[in-house]
Amino acid sequence: MSEESSPATASPASTAAQGGAGRGARQSAAAAQPFVYLGRQPILDRGGALTAYELLFRGGAENSANVVDDRLATAQVMTRTMGQLGVSAALGRHYGYVNVDRELIFDDTIHLLPPGRFVLEVLEHVRFDAALVERLALLRASGYRIALDDVSALTDNLMLALPCADIVKIDLLQTGRSELPGLVAAVRAAGKTLVAEKVETGEDFELTRALGFDLFQGYFFARPQVLRVPGARASRVALVRLLALVASDVGVAELERELRNHPSVVVQLLRLVNSSAYAPGRPIASLREAVLAAGTRQIARWAQLLLYASGRDLPWGSDPLVQLAGTRSHFMELAARSLYPNNPDFADAAFMTGIFSLVHVLVGSTPARTLERLGLSTTITQAVDGHHGEMGALLRVALSAERGDDAAAQAVVDEAGGPFAALTPTLLAELNLWAGAWFSTIAAADETP
Repeated sequence: MSEESSPATASPASTAAQGGAGRGARQSAAAAQPFVYLGRQPILDRGGALTAYELLFRGGAENSANVVDDRLATAQVMTRTMGQLGVSAALGRHYGYVNVDRELIFDDTIHLLPPGRFVLEVLEHVRFDAALVERLALLRASGYRIALDDVSALTDNLMLALPCADIVKIDLLQTGRSELPGLVAAVRAAGKTLVAEKVETGEDFELTRALGFDLFQGYFFARPQVLRVPGARASRVALVRLLALVASDVGVAELERELRNHPSVVVQLLRLVNSSAYAPGRPIASLREAVLAAGTRQIARWAQLLLYASGRDLPWGSDPLVQLAGTRSHFMELAARSLYPNNPDFADAAFMTGIFSLVHVLVGSTPARTLERLGLSTTITQAVDGHHGEMGALLRVALSAERGDDAAAQAVVDEAGGPFAALTPTLLAELNLWAGAWFSTIAAADETP
């Protein structure tokens, strides 16, 4: 990991010795935390301007990596960046450097990272051969830039790697000062961008600047910042089912039906679809549009990554927020069908409104700021943030029904008028029971091994 200084970094031997019980304890502790964390460390240009962040695994609020499994750490960095924080919140307008090992380089999930926003940073222990060279050539052809991490000497492996790379990060803590000019000259002759990493003093900065380095990273400029966001786990059972459907090459309608049962996966999917690589260029108002925009292959990649990165899952039935979102979304869908029996798009938008009416609670923000990042349609955003329009009135009816306030629900129905007259007190009571029974069925299935 590029930001670590040698005194603070566990050796491979000590990391291995901490395995077993230590690994399980860390994973259980992480799973029990209400927040997930992401580290980021600035990468600056010669004038001191921010050009990129290296994104780093953080298992908790403490500002240290404690990486046991490189691929798992990167998977969690990817899911937290793409699916929980969001690319814009994590990176702003800058590039993100993400550590990748050999296994992940050959894994299709790497394509979840938009090539216009991310640099793939090949870890120092990766050995280069013909297969790896060919794979990196394909990734570069797809638009990715490749960086070599923690370079400290002119080794045979480096000479094999240089033609595959765009950027070389030289580790100042591991490189002797007498060897540094020759190493820089060789990398510069190959036409690569030079990054000085682990710059810890003003003298380090002046030396590397004089040697012609292009970019700089290290404690001299800034220690990694730890970002946090409330954790929202996707059910492992839901992800397995989703992968099975994709593998069976089912139609969009069946995939949509499965996603409808799992609100947390829908939230992740919307983040994916609205990332810079997959954004459809218009607001999304239905699950069907989200599925079509992402494509089944991207959904499969996302589900695989979530499944790999997820920790211990709590049963849905024991998560009150998931229960509320699931019941509310189905109640609104049923009510929307009663208002407009021949308008499935309105019913679908009502379901989405129910799901996203509580997302701001998950991420600890306001509805306006949260919805802005999801790229939903105006109908949904205005309903959630301000209860405007027919969809907003329907959400108000749902909120009143949840509280058991029949008089308030009837007042909204009377105020809205028109087709809302179909929502009689008897029908609303029935819809509430049906929505609750629907969620109970889903929760029971989620708890089934």
